[in-house]
Amino acid sequence: MEAKLYVGNLPYTTVDADLQSLFSAAGTVTSAQVIKDRQSGRSKGFGFVEMSSTEEAQNAITMFHGKDYSGRPLTVNLARPREDRPAGGGGGGFRSGGNRRPGGGGGDRERRRDY
Repeated sequence: MEAKLYVGNLPYTTVDADLQSLFSAAGTVTSAQVIKDRQSGRSKGFGFVEMSSTEEAQNAITMFHGKDYSGRPLTVNLARPREDRPAGGGGGGFRSGGNRRPGGGGGDRERRRDY
């Protein structure tokens, strides 16, 4: 049974192939992915590695958790299942409402009447 690992504190220059190569020392890697920011495309500094068995995943945790990788101590543990998020947009901090400019909506203006 495959086991998914969370790998944190990665250097921002790490790519998928680097993770694949590193973790292959612990066993068979079925997939390796560095998570990237959607807008900029830059690494977020963490990723996920799937090992072909739970024994290999445990071996990878033992081998790499806390070990130095390009000057950074790695965080490696079993990945938690993804939490379901509610559908729809998130909050943005903007409130809907009326006119926020001083002076209001022009209530004191003279109105022109054509008879």
